[in-house]
Amino acid sequence: MPPSARLAFSCGLLGLILTVLNQFSAQGLPDALSPAISRAGVLAGVLAVGLMLVGLLWTQAQPPPRDRVALAGREGLELDADLPEPLRQELAWGSTMLLTATPAATLLLVWDGRVLLRRGLLAEQAFQEGPISARARSQQQLISLVNLSLYPGAAEFSYLPEGVPAVLLYPLGQRGLLVLGGWAVRCFSRSDERWIQGWGERVRTALEALGA
Repeated sequence: MPPSARLAFSCGLLGLILTVLNQFSAQGLPDALSPAISRAGVLAGVLAVGLMLVGLLWTQAQPPPRDRVALAGREGLELDADLPEPLRQELAWGSTMLLTATPAATLLLVWDGRVLLRRGLLAEQAFQEGPISARARSQQQLISLVNLSLYPGAAEFSYLPEGVPAVLLYPLGQRGLLVLGGWAVRCFSRSDERWIQGWGERVRTALEALGA
């Protein structure tokens, strides 16, 4: 629970306890059941419960960040030298944005079986398409593997840094694939997926325009 949410929840809980204790301690007073005291007790209880709900909703709206995994690999950028300069600049800019604006630790762009871009933490293994990658292209759907250790076919991602906890695959039509490895389990949000889809379609359009 974030500190701000914890503070709101704690204040609400403390207020509720004090309200209950106040009502019990007032039982012996002559005017303990007066409408004014009853209304004050109900109002204080509602406000205390409201603060507790704020703390809980705050936690749901801002979930605590997942622990990053210490991944092995060398930082680098590998960009196909045969691409036109405007496309090289687009790939360099877009990959920088994805690595800084999303939890991606590494990314890889494949087109017609050829690796055009690798950036972030790089592994030594070469790319080789496996069943999960092929399914993403055949179904033309984004596939998010939120916890790679739970998938039996995780060995096909040996071209990513060892121990990468989450993988996201986005097909670029039938000819290409965008692969991202995340720093933590369940690290890619819906917003991250929209970022990746938007840039992926932009790159796909540029590559198809080359006529390659």
